[in-house]
Amino acid sequence: MRKYSFLMPLLLIGCGTPQERCIASVTRDMRVVDRLIVEVEGNLRRGYAFEEKEVIRTRFVDCSAGGVALMCLDDVTTTERSAVAIDLVAEAAKLASLKAKRATQATEAAAAISSCRAEFPK
Repeated sequence: MRKYSFLMPLLLIGCGTPQERCIASVTRDMRVVDRLIVEVEGNLRRGYAFEEKEVIRTRFVDCSAGGVALMCLDDVTTTERSAVAIDLVAEAAKLASLKAKRATQATEAAAAISSCRAEFPK
């Protein structure tokens, strides 16, 4: 299943009514800003942020073939998450900026959403 996960977005394109797809496309940036707001609020609540980085480790994996049991070395990439210090004042300023941006986007998207509803009635 994992090797076919790249097809999932293609399958989901056909989901939803034309109106829902239109609204989703005009509000895409708003959803990104919403996710960023949630992340920054969490950082402020905790007092620190998380940093993710990919780490490559060499591990033994089963590479048996033709009935012969073999173990081989293979590089496995994992993502590690660690806490990092943040500037709380700068993070609060970032949150205020994101919320202002979100308000602007909501105002701009209102006309586009109305247009989608007019163009694609349910």
